[in-house]
Amino acid sequence: MAAKWIETLTGSLEQKKQYKQDKARIDALPEPYGSAAKAMHRYLMYYGGVTDGDTLMTMFGDLADLWERAALDGTPLRDIVGDDPVAFAETFAEAYSGTQWIDKERARLNKAINDAERGRQGADGPREGGQ
Repeated sequence: MAAKWIETLTGSLEQKKQYKQDKARIDALPEPYGSAAKAMHRYLMYYGGVTDGDTLMTMFGDLADLWERAALDGTPLRDIVGDDPVAFAETFAEAYSGTQWIDKERARLNKAINDAERGRQGADGPREGGQ
């Protein structure tokens, strides 16, 4: 009972344990894979988008798997991330994001622009008099 109460306050202890294990796997990678994996891990932490703990743990586990396999195979870094490491990292993260709160606003913005382009004013567009 006490463990459940503590997890309610601090979050899943199992997830924290898994995170530490995945981080240790990344930290143990040989160079240049270690530096690349750490940089991507840091970027993914700031990039955000994933709020579910289980999904986040899956993403970081898969990240460790990706770089461990690359190191084992001797795959050149650019063969993994391509010419744009940011685009690669964001595409990687998108595979784990599912539906996001911003998706509704993206659709709303696209609709407003399309409606404006067609000369119509939607419910969310400017009102009469430009206000």
